[in-house]
Amino acid sequence: MVEKRNTVQRQLILDAVRELNIHASAEQVVEHLAKKHPSIGRATIYRNLNYMAESGELLRIGSFYGSTHYDHNCHEHYHFVCSQCRRIFDVEGSLSDVIDRFRQTDGFDITDCNLSFSGLCWVCKNK
Repeated sequence: MVEKRNTVQRQLILDAVRELNIHASAEQVVEHLAKKHPSIGRATIYRNLNYMAESGELLRIGSFYGSTHYDHNCHEHYHFVCSQCRRIFDVEGSLSDVIDRFRQTDGFDITDCNLSFSGLCWVCKNK
C-alpha cells in the first residue's frame, strides 16, 4: 500500500474519533466534525476512516445496528454491545491461545480478529 501523507483533514478525523471516545460510527464522526469544520465533506471522512482502519491507525470494529464503528484504541481487546442502550464497551483480554491453536492445528493464516459480545450492560440490567 502506498503511504499517504498526513493531511489536516485526516488529523481532524482522527482527533474527532478520539474526542467522541464512544466507538463512533462514520455518521457520528461526520456530525461531530460538521459543527467545527463544515468544509470537510462526508466522502472525505468516509474515505479517510477506511484508510486509517486499513493502515492500523484505527480499528474497524464491525457493523452494529447498520453502521460500521471505529475505535481509536488499537491494542488487542474486544467489545461488548448492549442490546438495549446500544453502547459499545471495551472488553480487555486476549485470544492469543485460541489463535495460536488455529494456526498450528488447522494451518490457518489469521491476519485479523474481530470479536464482540452482546447482552445487557450493568445500567440496563439494573433498570
